[in-house]
Amino acid sequence: MSNKTAEPVYISFRKLEKLLNEKGKKWQYLRDSGISPGIVAKMKDKSGHTDTRTIQKVCMLLNCQPGDIMEYIPDIPDGTQTDHE
Repeated sequence: MSNKTAEPVYISFRKLEKLLNEKGKKWQYLRDSGISPGIVAKMKDKSGHTDTRTIQKVCMLLNCQPGDIMEYIPDIPDGTQTDHE
């Protein structure tokens, strides 16, 4: 048996939340458009990894590029993540 540990998530979807707000939409819009509630929760709460097919679907729904909805936020030495906004 392997001893798996949860891998940290360094991708933030704060840009997605901002874009949804700019377009007058809420996270529910993604669920209503066929993205599972669990996946939407992962993006919203940074609690898991997101598949490229999901990113593609979000970009199609919002007519945007991946960089418009997500960003890489690296760890800094004290173990916290930097905040770009």
